[in-house]
Amino acid sequence: MDKIKIIGGQPLNGRISISGAKNAALPLMTAGILTEGTLRLEHVPHLTDVRTLGTLLGSLGIDVGYDERPLNGDLGAGDVWTLNGANINSQFAPYDLVSKMRASFWVLGPLLARFGQAKVSLPGGCAIGARPVDLYIKGLQAMGAEIEIDEGYVIAKAPKGGLVGATVRSKMVSVGVTHTLMMAATLANGETVLENSASEPEVKDLADCLIKMGARIEGAGTSTIRIQGVDSLMGATHRVLPDRIEAGSFAMAAAMTGGELTLCGVKHETIESALSVLRACGVHSEVNEDEILIRRNEERLLGTNVVTQVYPGFPTDLQAQFMSLMTTAKGDSDITETIFENRFMHVQELARFGADISLHGDKAIVHGVERLKGAPVMASDLRASAALIIAGLAAEGETTISRVYHLDRGFDRIEEKLSRCGALITREKE
Repeated sequence: MDKIKIIGGQPLNGRISISGAKNAALPLMTAGILTEGTLRLEHVPHLTDVRTLGTLLGSLGIDVGYDERPLNGDLGAGDVWTLNGANINSQFAPYDLVSKMRASFWVLGPLLARFGQAKVSLPGGCAIGARPVDLYIKGLQAMGAEIEIDEGYVIAKAPKGGLVGATVRSKMVSVGVTHTLMMAATLANGETVLENSASEPEVKDLADCLIKMGARIEGAGTSTIRIQGVDSLMGATHRVLPDRIEAGSFAMAAAMTGGELTLCGVKHETIESALSVLRACGVHSEVNEDEILIRRNEERLLGTNVVTQVYPGFPTDLQAQFMSLMTTAKGDSDITETIFENRFMHVQELARFGADISLHGDKAIVHGVERLKGAPVMASDLRASAALIIAGLAAEGETTISRVYHLDRGFDRIEEKLSRCGALITREKE
């Protein structure tokens, strides 16, 4: 098992190309189920979650291929994946594959829409909260599906003639539910209206790709999405949008360590909430088309409060990284988590650096200290991994981070990108 070693105290200087968004690439790959044609996806991040989903799609009979970029090239260029669903011969997604990654459950909607049936394993629990699947099931039932749960599997059947358009209002905003129901609705009979839907950029990116494939979708990126079902979809070529969480994480790393870092290939409007918070802390940022320059002033950052919210609010996927940034800020910072329960597991690991953090239900109060000291720490989940790297980059001495397989699920070669900008960071075998 790999571990990451960091010698802290080095400012970050240079340019980092932002990779494609994992949270866009996964539903885009799943959309390959909906067509007999070839879906070509460019700028796909090099991640274990992407390869895991590729294995699942291959098990269904999709012809899956990808071209990997060279290691010495642009680390943000991404891979190219091709998915051809002409010979899908299975509508069964087994537990041993779905359990590796929750997003695998999203195959339920496309399989049901195109083939009228699906048997998909329940994804199980999650380290950052239960995230139940009842919203998926109720949405598909509203479109006419008959669904039962038997021995840990969701067994779904569409009515004769296929799914039927319906108005579905989710009781809570869910990106995964919006992805799944939007894909299912593209091949349903009639109009489907998704109310209280997620408006994240990754939802809009999926809709843009589906439209290229022949879908009729309006309102993606807002709380109400309208889909007119069509008889079939065709192949298309689509470029995955840049990863706003990766961009925000690198911006916070630059703010933590000092120096001057330029983030390249960014859609700055997708991380405006994070940039706004950083400016309140005392971080300087300049936006120029698809680049963002981040520079920390010599002065100590100011403690700043933040509340995680659905898009366009401050993202929960940057909460751990921001908490790491605030550990050495002047004064106190209140960080309130409203999206997921149990998403403060990184607090105990940050304390090993000397951070002073107290928990009060869904709120963490960070009492800023003057400096952190390197320590052996353990990653508890994907975003916590990035938070520990940010702390280690600024801490005095050596930091060792274990269980970095979490990191490989969602950050594309992060240690290589950081080392090119002056960080003393290496990956080693335990």
